[in-house]
Amino acid sequence: MDTSGTGKLLIFLGIILAVTGILFVFMGKIPWFGKLPGDIYIKKENFTFYFPLATSILLSVILSLIIFFIGRKS
Repeated sequence: MDTSGTGKLLIFLGIILAVTGILFVFMGKIPWFGKLPGDIYIKKENFTFYFPLATSILLSVILSLIIFFIGRKS
């Protein structure tokens, strides 16, 4: 039974989890993170809605490029 594929998957998921944890720790220290033009923020009397649309798109592009360059075979 070949478990090298499972091992690589677990390592990749561990790296993604670590990067996500680092982002949560330093999220408040990055002044533009979550406050980009295009992020939706609605505040009413008893209701607050926040959806970081532009931030999500930016993170998606960055992560896609990282995965593309890591997964590219020479």
